Amino acid sequence: MIGRYEIVVAAHFDAAHRLPGYSGPCSRLHGHRWEVEAAVTGPQPGAEGMVVDFLVLKRILGEIVEAFDHRCLNEVEPFTEISPTSENLAGYLYQEFVTRVAGLGVGIEVCWVSVSESPDTKVVYRGGTWR
Repeated sequence: MIGRYEIVVAAHFDAAHRLPGYSGPCSRLHGHRWEVEAAVTGPQPGAEGMVVDFLVLKRILGEIVEAFDHRCLNEVEPFTEISPTSENLAGYLYQEFVTRVAGLGVGIEVCWVSVSESPDTKVVYRGGTWR
């Protein structure tokens, strides 16, 4: 069996949010430095020795999270309609990453996207259609 590689890139953004309908302190406006990681899997490296260029993946992820930087997530689509929880953010970012990674190369697939709103928490969304 030929192995596959998992390539991981990271980005971050600073944003505020509040969780409507939540009865704890997160119902009030507060901010985080959101850390995002995204992973793709691919076959053996090509002639250049890479499955996919890190710079390409970092650019894609950076373009996606840029829309949230220094914003209130509750005011940015789709979070004007759904709660901007880490879970929903991870699902949305996964969907956007899948859309933009399509066409990078044969056999390259998105594995997962993770979102951390603090150093000791993380949500990982894997596969499937979000929402």
